[in-house]
Amino acid sequence: MGTGLYSNAVFLHDFKWVFMFNFNALVVLGRHTPSQDIPLISRIFHHSQALFATSAKTLAHHPKQITALVAALFLGAGGGAWALASLGPDVSQLPVQQVLEADVTRSTDTADTLLRRLGVDDPQAAQFLRTDPLARQLLVGRSGRHLTVQTLDINHLGQLSARWSPDDSGQFKRLLIERSGNSFVSRLESAPLVASSRLASGTIRSSLFAATDDAGLPDTIATQLAEIFSGDIDFRRALRKDDRFNVVYEVLEGDGEPLRTGRVLSAEFVNAGKTYQAMWFTPPGQNADGQPPKGGYYTLDGQSLRRAFLSSPVQFSRVSSGFAMRFHPILQKWRAHLGTDFAASIGTPARTVGDGVVTFAGAQNGFGNVVFIKHRNNTETVYAHLSKILVRRGQNVSQGENIGLVGATGWATGPHLHFEVRVNGVQHDPMALAQKSETVPVPDGAMPLFKQAAGNVRSELQAAASIQTASFE
Repeated sequence: MGTGLYSNAVFLHDFKWVFMFNFNALVVLGRHTPSQDIPLISRIFHHSQALFATSAKTLAHHPKQITALVAALFLGAGGGAWALASLGPDVSQLPVQQVLEADVTRSTDTADTLLRRLGVDDPQAAQFLRTDPLARQLLVGRSGRHLTVQTLDINHLGQLSARWSPDDSGQFKRLLIERSGNSFVSRLESAPLVASSRLASGTIRSSLFAATDDAGLPDTIATQLAEIFSGDIDFRRALRKDDRFNVVYEVLEGDGEPLRTGRVLSAEFVNAGKTYQAMWFTPPGQNADGQPPKGGYYTLDGQSLRRAFLSSPVQFSRVSSGFAMRFHPILQKWRAHLGTDFAASIGTPARTVGDGVVTFAGAQNGFGNVVFIKHRNNTETVYAHLSKILVRRGQNVSQGENIGLVGATGWATGPHLHFEVRVNGVQHDPMALAQKSETVPVPDGAMPLFKQAAGNVRSELQAAASIQTASFE
């Protein structure tokens, strides 16, 4: 629902009362006004009606922006009208429009529970949601739809709008259900998403995800931060209490409501006293093949943060066993663990950490389902205990490409991905290899534009650093 002094529903309900109280004041005034001044009173009442109708419509389209402003005005100027409440007619008998909001729909919603949670008591509307093809397919029982409803005559449905962003197409979907006479109609629309920027800042107390939670950031931002700086910071083992971050990120909106989080635009992370900075930059022009160049993350002096090897074959997750000696849970003895185990649920995508060629894809002893990939400079990577293999021997793969799904095959006590890096047949710490791999700078021709963008990024990160907490609404 809304934020601040009022939720949208409560606010507009109070707005309705303030209007009625002032109407009552006009009625009382009219009873004691000379007849020649009655037209003036009538015009005042007419304009008051128009003001309320216009304000209600504006609030429906811009609920959060208008609520705080008008609520403050009413708190400062509407006090004199409250004492006249008992002199007017029963407000429940008047046709007044309200605007209510719900965070998102739930997968467990039925037509009745959905409307009830929105404050709508309308059996006819519930029956329409149960039988309308669009509502059944796209709304009822679907999670993640952002809702706005308008009610008429207190609790009867006037209009319901559901918005969601199904993919990365730059569009969002809007399902509209509106009253038409004594029935309802539905239609599905598409509209462009609007990007806006948000600033946030956080401090590590226990973990990265806990810090982003405290800052009001979605998990996707934590994951992106870990991915951006993964070549320099070991987020599984090297975070320190009081490490901190500042971030500028993109939010994609539909009808003024945030529908999903976009890309991190720039970020700064202080780890063990050392500061790392990154910004997203797309070089201008075209590649040799006529296609526009791909964007990527760079340091603010122009070095690419894309390395030859990623530090992790899965998106940021808890490490259950690092590159060290350990007590083997099946063999029941201490032995070197020449790899890294990434705890993840069955079915989590496993990705190749660098460009290469698949040299083996199949079942092998304790590894279970395993994939071996050969890279340049006599480097080989191993991905074991997979529940499913998605590549074949001899196939060329690119960095970040999914090569299988996490599982618990072979000698595994639970679902996880066992990952190894071998150079000339000798196992190496994956994180150390990633940190040593080379980077590529911004092309010389794009450097003037990059320096200009980097100057703006420095200012944005300074502004983000001044924010103690930020909320994602």
